[in-house]
Amino acid sequence: MITGLLGGKRAGGHIPGKLRQCGDACGQDATMTVWSPGGRRTSSRNAIGCARMRPADNEQRSKTLKVMDFRRLARRLARRFGPPHLALALQGGGSHGAFTWGVLDRLLEAGMPLAGVSGASAGAMNGAALVAGLVRGGPTGARRTLEDLWRTVAEQSLAGPLQSTPLEHLLHGWNRDYSPGIQLLKGITRVASPYQLNPTGHNPLRAVLEAVIDFDALRHASACPLFISLTNVRSGRMALHRNRQIGVDSLLASACLPLLFQAVRVDGEHYWDGGYTGNPALSPLLLECAATDVLLIQLTPEEHDRVPTQVPEIMERINDLTFHASLVRELQLLASLQRAGRLRGMAGIRFHQVKSEDDTRGMGADSRINAAWSFICHLRDRGRERAGQWLDEERSPGGNTRRLRLEDYLP
Repeated sequence: MITGLLGGKRAGGHIPGKLRQCGDACGQDATMTVWSPGGRRTSSRNAIGCARMRPADNEQRSKTLKVMDFRRLARRLARRFGPPHLALALQGGGSHGAFTWGVLDRLLEAGMPLAGVSGASAGAMNGAALVAGLVRGGPTGARRTLEDLWRTVAEQSLAGPLQSTPLEHLLHGWNRDYSPGIQLLKGITRVASPYQLNPTGHNPLRAVLEAVIDFDALRHASACPLFISLTNVRSGRMALHRNRQIGVDSLLASACLPLLFQAVRVDGEHYWDGGYTGNPALSPLLLECAATDVLLIQLTPEEHDRVPTQVPEIMERINDLTFHASLVRELQLLASLQRAGRLRGMAGIRFHQVKSEDDTRGMGADSRINAAWSFICHLRDRGRERAGQWLDEERSPGGNTRRLRLEDYLP
């Protein structure tokens, strides 16, 4: 049970070796990057090669693989015999990410020890604020940084044209699908790209992130492992950035909606929203962290009560399916591996969910760009309440009977 998470200490996290296959005699460079527990990086050329590798290279390869095997074994032992540790998987969802803020705030209040964090889009920003805040001020610092992030987002939105009027709120509540300003914006973006409407590439989130997130703290040796997903525009593949790679451009790229912002250039490649390819990525939490439990904070509705028949409803469902497809595929793969008995050291990991769909139902798809402080606080409070319910269920004698079951995702 996850009850043991409360009051425990967070184990020092590290990122294991990352291999690129190569061949010494094949004209390709071989490199291996190893992240030590102290956060220092060491590289060795020709860590993997072909049959013509020199004896010294074979010896180095043997040592490197032994280190990797040792770390893999250490993670297994930590999961089996060590105290429970929680890994967080944070979905994106625009301003609905304030719900995630509420969940994280409640978990920090409960003293949850963390093994790693993976996020996309708004989930990446929440994850960066969480990890940086923990380094600088522990749970209190993390709670303060998360609040600063969302308060600054709300303040920044006051200068924009999408604020709802009191009459709109009276007529439609939090639903912004009928907002004249949002409808005008959607109409414009259908005929003109951000390269035409915003040729300088201005993104108001840059100032927010630079003011709130301490990127040096993300690279500190004591920082919890953080993984954020980005979508490579050219190849269509997911790129995964880890602590030392993450800067303001990484977070902007992970939250880059292509109809609103120009693609973000990072290290010579252009990226769009990470939610298209990893919303969020689960594999690094399983392969690179000693997590005993994985909690998915899910913002995208998994199921709809009925088949949509109107154009706005159809478009909303298409959008949900697009941003949820990568997660479903990863869960289906894990379920298939579990059925085949091939999860091995990961077999004991428990999966959990906290969903926002009951709290955002009826708000409409366009509520995701509603950054009013009152709306953000409403979602935060709902997130705190849902997290409190999950904690109570986990503490109960029978445990939580509504955990995420991988077998439910078998294709």
